[in-house]
Amino acid sequence: MFVEYLELWLFLAVCITILAGFPVAFTLAGVALIFATLGDMLGQFQFRQLNFLPQRVFGIMSNEVLIAAPLFIFMGLVLEKSKVAEDLLTSMARLFRGMRGGLALSVVMVGMLMAASTGIVGATVVTMGLIALPVMLRSGYDPRLATGTICASGTLGQVIPPSIVLVFLGDVLTYANQQANLKMGNFAGKSVGVGDLFAGSLFPGLMLVALYAIYIIVLAGLRPDRAPVRVEGAADAPLDRSEKIRVLVNGLLAPSALIVAVLGSILGGIATPTEAAGVGAVGAMLLAALRARPDRAPWLLGGLAAAIALMVINHFFHLLLMRETFTTSETIAMWASFALLALVAIAVLMSCAILLSSGTLRYAMEDTGRVTAMIFAILVGASLFSLTFRGLGGEETVHHLLESLPGGLTGAMIFVMALMFVMGFFLDFLEIIFILVPIVGPALIMLGADPVWLGVMIAVNLQTSFLTPPFGFALFFLRGVTPPSVTTRHIYEGVMPFIMLQLLGLILLASFPALATWLPNYLFSQ
Repeated sequence: MFVEYLELWLFLAVCITILAGFPVAFTLAGVALIFATLGDMLGQFQFRQLNFLPQRVFGIMSNEVLIAAPLFIFMGLVLEKSKVAEDLLTSMARLFRGMRGGLALSVVMVGMLMAASTGIVGATVVTMGLIALPVMLRSGYDPRLATGTICASGTLGQVIPPSIVLVFLGDVLTYANQQANLKMGNFAGKSVGVGDLFAGSLFPGLMLVALYAIYIIVLAGLRPDRAPVRVEGAADAPLDRSEKIRVLVNGLLAPSALIVAVLGSILGGIATPTEAAGVGAVGAMLLAALRARPDRAPWLLGGLAAAIALMVINHFFHLLLMRETFTTSETIAMWASFALLALVAIAVLMSCAILLSSGTLRYAMEDTGRVTAMIFAILVGASLFSLTFRGLGGEETVHHLLESLPGGLTGAMIFVMALMFVMGFFLDFLEIIFILVPIVGPALIMLGADPVWLGVMIAVNLQTSFLTPPFGFALFFLRGVTPPSVTTRHIYEGVMPFIMLQLLGLILLASFPALATWLPNYLFSQ
């Protein structure tokens, strides 16, 4: 039996070793090599199959889509370190001032905006825990509602694009979709990429925001003592119309413009996710420098506008210079692009000097390098694990297992979602994506799952696992910055209603796949 199911023992050994605390990348590679050697000795594996590994590693390192990951990480770290996120929360709290549950609603709205501008769960939860939690507690909020709102809102970066989860999930699903189509002999099957997942996850992410907001409004109405109105003096009175407009312009306009530029360029087909990530990284630097040095606003805002204008020109004109003839409009666009590029370069150099002197740039670059190196090391280890698992016949075993479950695709999806949900108690989202998705993805697609819908379902499920006690990562992130008066029990009890809302969102998404598939079909199937 051990020899017959060697691939399942490999999967189990990897999970146990990771839970024991060994580094994920080396665990994946090391355990896979041990089982490859063992399989070769037992006649269940051909060692020469590992000759494909260098080709896979080269493919990872030369994958243009994955370049978006470090750029989005850098973008989020710059916005976090430069206090732009803090300004967002302050401005939003002033807009909801005087409304029952207004502080909690402002946390949800800022969680949504930070998810769309950073996509990093840990940074969002910690930032809002440091900024919002003390204010909510001083205002008389129930610690359970305060901590639950912060944890749930901070994990929206898992689903709302541009999300690091969606970047890697899109790359893994692209390969899984190709494998499924080849096995079915469907050489013109539906393609899937990071842009499709970004578009597909937009409505489900906004649906979760709406569910959170409705819950807070209803709870504040039924239990006013848990979400009181904060009125400590004249300075805390509701803002009039002119003050609201000023707060919107000063605190929300610039970050919102960056979000629209990044997401709008992807969804509008103007730029690829990688190109949009570059604009986002540049835009984040310019916004951070603008906050530090408002006197340089004309140059910095001009550079941001020029970067957006370059993307628009690139969409409408074919400006490759390796030609001899150009139309009049192309010539004008080419020289305009040179001028805009010069303005962007000046603004970027200026922002680099400002952020270097403040220490923001060094912090963001060091952490980006550290996180990126960790992710790509896991990805290389996962490639070796995947090769060994497939060589041992694991793909066929999983396909037969899912096919034999009652209910067809529905039964298989319930099993996989439940397995991912449980694995999320113990493993990080990257480990689940790189270990489990390549195994179950092709089988589910062959059973009829839409690859975009499958990817969004996985992303929402992984977000839920971030909140689930006792091992939810968001709970530990918040626990590290809470005052002694807030106990771990408060946090656990606070997230339970939001976990129910997450599961409700997952059920709605499963029942109405069009929530995930309509927008990418509309945008990219023309």
